[in-house]
Amino acid sequence: MKEILDAINADASSDDLANIPIPESYRAAYVKRDEAGMFEGMDSWDKDPRQSVHIGEVPTPELAPDEVFVAMMASSINFNTVWTSIFEPLPTFGFLDRLARESEWGARHARDHHIIGSDGSGVVVRVGSAVRNWKPGDRVNIHCNHVDDQDPSAHDDSMLGANQRIWGFETNFGGLADLAVVKANQLMPKPTHLSWEESAVNALCASTSYRMLVSQNASRMKQGDVVLIWGATGGLGGYAVQLVLNGGGIPVGVVSSPEKAELLKQMGCEAVIDRKAAGYRFWGEDGQQDETEWRRFGKDIRNLVGEDPDIVFEHPGRQTMGASVFVAKKGGTIVTCAATSGYMIEYDNRHLWMKLKRITSSHFANYAEASAMNKLIDRGAIQPIISGTYELEQTAEAALQIHHNLHEGKLGVLCLAESEGLGITDTEKRERVGVDNIRRFANHAGG
Repeated sequence: MKEILDAINADASSDDLANIPIPESYRAAYVKRDEAGMFEGMDSWDKDPRQSVHIGEVPTPELAPDEVFVAMMASSINFNTVWTSIFEPLPTFGFLDRLARESEWGARHARDHHIIGSDGSGVVVRVGSAVRNWKPGDRVNIHCNHVDDQDPSAHDDSMLGANQRIWGFETNFGGLADLAVVKANQLMPKPTHLSWEESAVNALCASTSYRMLVSQNASRMKQGDVVLIWGATGGLGGYAVQLVLNGGGIPVGVVSSPEKAELLKQMGCEAVIDRKAAGYRFWGEDGQQDETEWRRFGKDIRNLVGEDPDIVFEHPGRQTMGASVFVAKKGGTIVTCAATSGYMIEYDNRHLWMKLKRITSSHFANYAEASAMNKLIDRGAIQPIISGTYELEQTAEAALQIHHNLHEGKLGVLCLAESEGLGITDTEKRERVGVDNIRRFANHAGG
């Protein structure tokens, strides 16, 4: 890998990179199959990724015809990284075993270690025999939609594909490593004005937010829409706020501290609710939801923007869904992509059916949606929300930060990149977009 890194740093030609041998093993962050039961009986909060995530050499798999090897310069931490590391809601080795039963190439994924990571930026160093649009030396971002285009179910919307998976979560050979195995239809051009780590944090969360808000496959936000955004400075919410502003909507950001509220205002979000300061108690001590608290929340939203939300950008799940359904405008949409506070959802269905509201599900993004979001980032219309950067050896600590919600935005991880700030090839565009805009979350966090 050092020879590959030296060639990348020297801007070696495509042919030169293609002639460097791929190593028989490489450094990666992974969990182990024989440790999948290590946290049984423990509360989720107490499960510690620092006990389960290992850093070490792993064997290099064979490359399929439709795949590429990417020298990973940087990656990032997502909630699915945490879920894999604490083996919740179930160990991800079951995903790998099911993939293994599909084909000879799928069988490579069922190993006794699972290399994690569903984001990344890097350089293509080898392409399979069926790859057409990419070559060694290309600088790329990677989106995590892993799908087999031989199945007709994948051709209207690949997220509906019968064998659609999330790379690095439901597949092996993920991005938190020095080398990754990626399907060619996961590749996108790296934004030229961003560093490796600034590029690496975007694809999963940014594309997810794009599909939820902009795409015809979810809520189809239009100009003037009021959008309530839970966790508005988090990994999803930070992109959602920008998309709403960029698309002529009115974001109402919900956060949990005055510091996060100030960050939102710096982003241009004028309507901000500090939920901790407001002291909402959507759930009572008796385990029942309190409609009077929903009404108070709805009144606070109307006091800020004069009307109920057209769209509620929902991902916390159990703790907030009842309130989300209640406060949405008559005929409005609640779009949900996750349930970080719990999967078993309760809401008052009368407020849904009698006011013709709808709940729309959304999950990551297809190739077209991910590419559209990547173009917005490359144009400088949407900024990365990176708040901190870790070394690959610190992957477990970074995952713990995400697990315990001790961060804002996204956390980057340097893989082959030797320091922050490398990989920028268009300094003029960077100056035009504004370093303070690009680094807003990092500067706010003191990074």
